[in-house]
Amino acid sequence: MKKGKPGLLYKVFKLEHWIIIALMLGVYDVIAVNLSYLLALWIRFDCVLSQIPEEYMKAFLTFAPFYTVFCVFVFYKCKLYKSIWRFASYNELIYASGATLVVFVFQCLGTLLFVRRMPISYYFFGILLQFILILGIRFSYRFVLLIRSANRKNEKDVNVKKVLLVGAGEAGLMILRDTLRSKDIHEMISCIIDDNPNKWGRYVEDVLVVGGREEIPATVEKYGISKICIAIPSASAKSKKEIIDICQDTGCEIKTLGNLYELVDCDVNLQSLKDVSVNDLLGREPVRADMHEVYEFITGKRILVTGGGGSIGSELCRQIAKHNPAELVIFDIYENNAYDIQMELRDKYPSLNLKVLIGSVRDSRKLDEVFKEHRPQIVYHAAAHKHVPLMEDSPCEAIKNNSIGTYKTAYAAMMYGCERFVLISTDKAVNPTNIMGASKRLCEMVVQSFDKKIKAGKANEIPVMVIHEDDHIGTDSDLSNVKTEYVAVRFGNVLGSNGSVIPLFKKQIEKGGPVTVTHPDIIRYFMTIPEAVSLVMLAGTYAKGGEIFVLDMGSPVKIDTLARNLIRLSGLKPDVDIKIEYTGLRPGEKLYEEKLMAEEGLMKTPNDLIHIGKSIEFNENQFFVDMHELMEKAFENSDDIRHLVSKLVPTYHPAGEHGSEAKGEVYEQLMKGMK
Repeated sequence: MKKGKPGLLYKVFKLEHWIIIALMLGVYDVIAVNLSYLLALWIRFDCVLSQIPEEYMKAFLTFAPFYTVFCVFVFYKCKLYKSIWRFASYNELIYASGATLVVFVFQCLGTLLFVRRMPISYYFFGILLQFILILGIRFSYRFVLLIRSANRKNEKDVNVKKVLLVGAGEAGLMILRDTLRSKDIHEMISCIIDDNPNKWGRYVEDVLVVGGREEIPATVEKYGISKICIAIPSASAKSKKEIIDICQDTGCEIKTLGNLYELVDCDVNLQSLKDVSVNDLLGREPVRADMHEVYEFITGKRILVTGGGGSIGSELCRQIAKHNPAELVIFDIYENNAYDIQMELRDKYPSLNLKVLIGSVRDSRKLDEVFKEHRPQIVYHAAAHKHVPLMEDSPCEAIKNNSIGTYKTAYAAMMYGCERFVLISTDKAVNPTNIMGASKRLCEMVVQSFDKKIKAGKANEIPVMVIHEDDHIGTDSDLSNVKTEYVAVRFGNVLGSNGSVIPLFKKQIEKGGPVTVTHPDIIRYFMTIPEAVSLVMLAGTYAKGGEIFVLDMGSPVKIDTLARNLIRLSGLKPDVDIKIEYTGLRPGEKLYEEKLMAEEGLMKTPNDLIHIGKSIEFNENQFFVDMHELMEKAFENSDDIRHLVSKLVPTYHPAGEHGSEAKGEVYEQLMKGMK
């Protein structure tokens, strides 16, 4: 006979553990509230039960049932049967005190109005004893935990890991209490660090606050600390980085809490602590833009994301999917990435009108088919080849995919009535020394030339860019009333993106090294994927057409320092446990990236961290002619492609075989800013 599922009767009579505890507390309360006032009478009459006058005993017994029912009702309403008493704190004390006050008033008025006046000591001792009994049983588990933690502090076991807590605020207190409640006796918070001098030399839950951050090294040595927990979610990114830098020099394991905005929906506990991330090492505040306008702009629109399976593209799709677009079309050449984001979005947003299409932005016919069928109102163009050394070896592919692909996608957007076209660019487009950066600068020029022609009412002068005569992109479209607005968004290196240096360093550390850095002086700007996506989406709302949006990414980061910090985060020592090797700049690589060219100025936007680079004037008609020639040479795989690119991009100066080591005035200014 097969065992079936539990029947209805089983489910009805199977009580949760907390319900059993609540019932037991209810029974206890019934006894406690009556015993309290009986003891009060007993105390009033010299602790001799037989001396209690009959009228008082009769009054007590008459009113007891009504008082008992009322007490249980009030306790229930004040959540005294639903609280988790192992976590009991100030709130539970307030609820219990409030309930006690209410039932005391009921006791006084009830006996005076409906039974008889009782001795004053009856009321005084009765409510006092009741409060002690009701609260005592509920907080008893907390007392047991405190006793157990005290025993742990006296534990002489050498295997106990001593922990230093940084932060004596609310978050730190929650971590401390959770540690004391934890059943794991292998870790113990021995002392606390806090920058507030008023807390120095005082105790939190019997743990001493020894001093400020400058005391961390000495404290680690004095107390034999092997782990440091940083619990200061309200601290600025710069302050947090400074503390992490101090902690790293101690060689201890480091855990940290996220920022306040990351902890809004979750309680602070031991599980909230995480390993120090690369973001923490950057020491810059994340861009927290007001996205309300962005989401209003997106809702109900048909949106196309090219390169939608990539690092930036997939995050764009995630953010867009949250806000009810009429349709989201993901277009990508790499089916594995496209499949991953498709499965993710279908799982999270089953009602989303999602289309995932495989194809290349180099394919005119495919682009025409996609735009003709889906008529996107907003296009986020993230499709691009981005790997600098690989593009140096295959320069024609960079031009075909990045420059010509952008031109064809922008042209299709115009021909099919798209409202906004947002290009994702890079700081490598500024004074490029590599073909990838130059190809992205061409993309920016495409965006600016399209926008200028459309605003001048000369959209018909923008030529179609096809390699085969029978290819077409919306050739029957009417260009007399084109409204498409084109913008570009320029940012630096994206943490966690495909091709990022961080995953490479982590893999090298896991293998035991060496960690390879191209040059000891190389520096880069960094931002997170969510920040980059926020900027891209904001560009869609700020856009008036033709702008190049630039993010103020704070100070640049020295890659050598970043590599050494990653090694320390792994609990190892640079140049001791893990060697660092300098391999020399790669082809097309330069020591630093710039955010703006000398000719570009900066204009403000509603967001202080986002600026607009002023357009650099160039002859659009000649640009179109040169682009057509460049396209033909690229598809011929011409060896002269770099020379042709330098004609279109005057700021492009190809680096030598080992990249550009020129430092110059800009580099020196950046280094001073870092210091």
